[in-house]
Amino acid sequence: MRAGLLCLGLATMLALAGCAQPQGADKVDGAYLASGGDGADWPAVGYSYAEQRFSPLDQINANTVGRLGIAWYADLPDPRGQEATPVVVDGILYVTGPWSKVFAYRAATGEALWAFDPGIARDKAAQACCDVVNRGVALWKGRLYVGALDGRLIALDAATGKKLWSVQTTDPAKPYTITGAPRVVKDMVIIGNGGAEFGVRGYVTAYDAATGAKKWRFYTVPNPTGAADGEASDAILKTAATSWSANGQWKESGGGGTVWDAIVYDAELDQLYIGVGNGSPWNHGLRSEGKGDNLFLSSIVALKPETGEYLWHYQETPAESWDYTATQPIVLATMTIGGAERRLLFHAPKNGFFFAIDRTSGKLISADPFVANVNWASGYDPASGRPIENPAARYYQTGQPFLSGIAPIGAHSWQPMAFSPKTGLVYIPANEIGFAYLPPLTPEDEARGPIGFNVGANLAEGGLPGDVNVIKAAIAATRGKLVAWDPVARTARWTLDFPTPWNGGLMATAGNLLFGGTATGEFSAWAADSGTRMWTLPVQSGVMAAPSTFTVDGVQYVAFTTGRGGVWPLSAGLAGLPTAQLPDLPRLIVLKLDGKARLPAPPAVAAAPFAPPAATGNAGQLAAGKALFGRYCMVCHGAEAAGGGVTPDLRRSAVLANADAWRAIVVDGALAERGMVGFARVLDSAGAESLRHYVIDRAQWMRANADLLAPAH
Repeated sequence: MRAGLLCLGLATMLALAGCAQPQGADKVDGAYLASGGDGADWPAVGYSYAEQRFSPLDQINANTVGRLGIAWYADLPDPRGQEATPVVVDGILYVTGPWSKVFAYRAATGEALWAFDPGIARDKAAQACCDVVNRGVALWKGRLYVGALDGRLIALDAATGKKLWSVQTTDPAKPYTITGAPRVVKDMVIIGNGGAEFGVRGYVTAYDAATGAKKWRFYTVPNPTGAADGEASDAILKTAATSWSANGQWKESGGGGTVWDAIVYDAELDQLYIGVGNGSPWNHGLRSEGKGDNLFLSSIVALKPETGEYLWHYQETPAESWDYTATQPIVLATMTIGGAERRLLFHAPKNGFFFAIDRTSGKLISADPFVANVNWASGYDPASGRPIENPAARYYQTGQPFLSGIAPIGAHSWQPMAFSPKTGLVYIPANEIGFAYLPPLTPEDEARGPIGFNVGANLAEGGLPGDVNVIKAAIAATRGKLVAWDPVARTARWTLDFPTPWNGGLMATAGNLLFGGTATGEFSAWAADSGTRMWTLPVQSGVMAAPSTFTVDGVQYVAFTTGRGGVWPLSAGLAGLPTAQLPDLPRLIVLKLDGKARLPAPPAVAAAPFAPPAATGNAGQLAAGKALFGRYCMVCHGAEAAGGGVTPDLRRSAVLANADAWRAIVVDGALAERGMVGFARVLDSAGAESLRHYVIDRAQWMRANADLLAPAH
């Protein structure tokens, strides 16, 4: 008692150990992350453990938002996808960028404090399915944690950026990557990984936050060898193994199931939830001989955080075959449904259904489509919790193409959704994109390769035919949505349409505002209850990441990044979309009321003309080149070779006219230090030449039709 009174009386005397309150990143612990604080900070990527991305701040509101302006901005070094939400504590802002770089700034002024570059080898880009991105950091008791693209988990001193420890969380010989943000729970850092398209086995691992020592690991799919792993997942995987076939490609690939984004801690129930990804390969017929649900692919899995022990699971897409992951952001909330208060887990994954799950038991409460054209399933059986599937969706069984209203990019991808306790609505940055799933047509489609995507489907024929009207129709049907979903009424309260998909993540505030950006270069605030746009700012480049908000000296700020990237501009190839006219400007922008800063004039977007050499490839070469392009090149250089602006547009390449230079790049890896590795393991000189002729053919076609496909102004 006397000691307590003494400490209370001398609280301002910092020399007395135990009396001063932790400040800055030192104060971020479990209690702080459970509440998120009073809004002065944004202490984690999702704000608090519940990851609602809702701030109690209301200085910026419907009456004042019209005065919002730029306080400061900082140009970032790498023009690739910017996906991180800024984390801010006691006036210091931390944000990550491509290649897993970390930056610290004074949040009110923009003063750069430090930067950390983990030194990722550029050839690692060839194993990153969806750009060399990073979605943010975690803070805990003075340390900052970042997952590196090459599989390292790195701890930094939050004050200086000095590396404290680093641990390799993956096998460097395998095509694992990390793009997601770590989470810290009970002095343990939890991290997952990606790489299912290339062939890996998914898992999450917990490491001691102070030392980096491994605490436990949970594998999301059984060991293909049948052996025990000696890990926390062993007991449940004995049961899960019965949902996989005795043979199939999963025995070679590892089965997939990577946990590349959603990891959420439930402080009320002391449960850890992970969202599990797609199968490897996608094709269930090849992966598991068309047998079994393949647990825990496309599932939400609840674990005991201290040990990684399995608690429960809910599988959203059994026998996943379409890249319909369950890795999308998870939101926790408590609401009254059916007259009873329920502790809920909200999820809007790729497959197009919005799920409300009882997080005490893992039982499905409701599942309803949140976008149009969901045709792989008509709904969910409330008794079994299973989807009511369209038999035509199993393209590998029918042997016929399946034109799905939901593409592998998903009705909702990684861009964070937000929940407002004030409106009771969940806000989803949604996509409406169709896609033709085709069964494998050649032995090469079925075979696993040592490099490139291994999905067990024909991607080469999935591109658009060379018909301008068909392409225009596809562009018109490809759009983005902002869906304000009412989880009690099980319907959209309001929706907004955008001219292109792949818009930014969202943040809600107590000022009845919803903030987010678009792929077409605007950052806006909408009324959270009605969807009325209250304010908008042209920001010159696309916005993918979600914003955050905080205060410094009583002034509220909003921070976000700009920059195009990710899988859509890499692989889409819809050159007529309006995003084709935007530059890729990697930038951190911070706003406040009456901010007076101005962005510099954007650089002119002046793409090189289509000036390919004469088309001399024969029909056999063009067919072979198309197949090879779909198998090895499309995911980085776009369908039909229509580059999306992140990587070079090959149709405009000056190297097209030089067969030797082309081969040196494509086969020998002359540009490996820039991320373009050589494909000698799967391509010979004849294959490289077929690819060159195919790209020349696509360039010739585009030169003849470019004016017809130019975006309308």
